[in-house]
Amino acid sequence: MKKIASFTVNHLDLLPGIYASRKDYVGKEVLTTFDLRMTAPNREPVMNTAEIHTIEHLGATFLRNDPEYKDKVIYFGPMGCRTGFYLILAGDLESKDILPLITSTFEFIRDFNDEVPGAHPRDCGNYLDMNLPMANYIADRFLKNTLYQITDKNLIYPE
Repeated sequence: MKKIASFTVNHLDLLPGIYASRKDYVGKEVLTTFDLRMTAPNREPVMNTAEIHTIEHLGATFLRNDPEYKDKVIYFGPMGCRTGFYLILAGDLESKDILPLITSTFEFIRDFNDEVPGAHPRDCGNYLDMNLPMANYIADRFLKNTLYQITDKNLIYPE
């Protein structure tokens, strides 16, 4: 069976940061997938599910309420390897185009200190698996150590 494109990227070379990783077409509309790498794959500890889950709830809520991007957000969710998140936006975009959006998203997550949206049994299938203090910490670490380092690079997976 042929490997999918994302499994052909050398993860030993990936660093934390923002990468445009795919451009897909639905009719004439371009969908851009971004890899938001929070940790260096295979070299740093991965995130635990509780903080990933919290970041997912906070990030998705923030992004889908952003005045400029709310109608362009297709998906925000965790990578299975737990090293980061995928963000899929409508539009032909580059990493540098979304820097203000990612900055404000992770500032929101870093500073959030309230009840996590959707963290109720009626709203979520695993509402008890949340860790807000660690989500705050990871967002702060991403903003301080990662965000501005490599946002001008793209990682377009080979076909």
